[in-house]
Amino acid sequence: MAGRRMSGSPSYGPPVPSDEAPGSAPESAIAVHTLTSAAKDLIEGAFPPLWVRGEVSDFKAHRNGHWYFALRDAEAQVKCVIWSSAAKRIPAPPDDGMQVLAYGQMTVWPVRGDLQFSVRALEAEGDGLWRKALERTRLSLEKDGFLDPTRKRALPAFPRRIAVITSPDGAAMHDIITVARARSADVEIVIVAAKVQGEGAPESLVSAIERVSRWQDADVLIIGRGGGAREDLWAFNDERVARALAACPIPTISAVGHEVDVTICDLVADVRAATPSAAAELAVPSRREVIARVESLGGRLVAAARRREDRAIASLSQVQKRLGLAATRLVERRRARVESLAGQLHALSPLSTLARGFAVARTPEGATLSGRDQFAPGAPFELWLRDGIVSAITGAGRPLPESIPRFSSEEGV
Repeated sequence: MAGRRMSGSPSYGPPVPSDEAPGSAPESAIAVHTLTSAAKDLIEGAFPPLWVRGEVSDFKAHRNGHWYFALRDAEAQVKCVIWSSAAKRIPAPPDDGMQVLAYGQMTVWPVRGDLQFSVRALEAEGDGLWRKALERTRLSLEKDGFLDPTRKRALPAFPRRIAVITSPDGAAMHDIITVARARSADVEIVIVAAKVQGEGAPESLVSAIERVSRWQDADVLIIGRGGGAREDLWAFNDERVARALAACPIPTISAVGHEVDVTICDLVADVRAATPSAAAELAVPSRREVIARVESLGGRLVAAARRREDRAIASLSQVQKRLGLAATRLVERRRARVESLAGQLHALSPLSTLARGFAVARTPEGATLSGRDQFAPGAPFELWLRDGIVSAITGAGRPLPESIPRFSSEEGV
């Protein structure tokens, strides 16, 4: 091979005679970068992209977004790099000591001549990276209160317009429209198209949510898609999507995948639906159900009115009885009081005194004579008795005796 150039091989360094290979003599020495670049081409040509199993060690995330670490086993190790463009597609950075499967290509970094494995995809054994990313996002949202059950809002009973964020080409949109129309033809469905999987899906979903939030003319928002692999649903685990959904000013329903699929959006939304069809059932009241509910409420109102009327009649009857008893007791008390006062008045009446056998002396003009000095000898006067009046003439007067005899009511004066 020395002394002649292979046909089709790249040329490195300054021009040399055709019978000399680059670097075969001091005059044909090649640059270091030429050497490392040739090694890079040689290594990449010899190793196609492949999967490698190993343990992560010395992981470092650079501020420019690149990840650096070593992949090792019991006998060897190789330096690895994940460029920022590839790191964005990996759910979470690996931890030291984590067993992973790395897909990439052996290469050489020409600047330093380092042999390294350029990783394009990374998977932890089991679902370690996915679980780690999901838990990290959940804890971040929980810290800010977005998973607090008290912030959940109730869905409106009778929405007039529902916004649906999903792919315009997916089955989810068809299912939602079909179920909603079957339940009520009066509800308007507005489709807000968004990318629901793959690169750029989180940004597309955030943009769609923000459009609905700015619009503010929908009563409910449904966000979702049909079933798929974990990677297909991962956009709905993105923290940016979850925060945008939590900030939406209207009640939200998350309907991602099937019943067994639970995403971060399901935790943040006001209501989680197992499927897009179930989301439509939750959001749109059935006309038949509404009619049955109205009839049920009408019957309950009639029954409640009748019970209220019966209670009012019974209450009025009780009040009437109590008023009757109170009036009777009041009349009896008043009657007793009147009789008592009448007795007192009767005892104080002059007629009562006359009835006890006493008499009252009066002049013919009607003036009462109560003392001996008021009677002039020979002057006429009248005696008022209990059963009549007797005319009399004044005779000689005398003082009362020391012992006054007691007279009965049957005796005269």
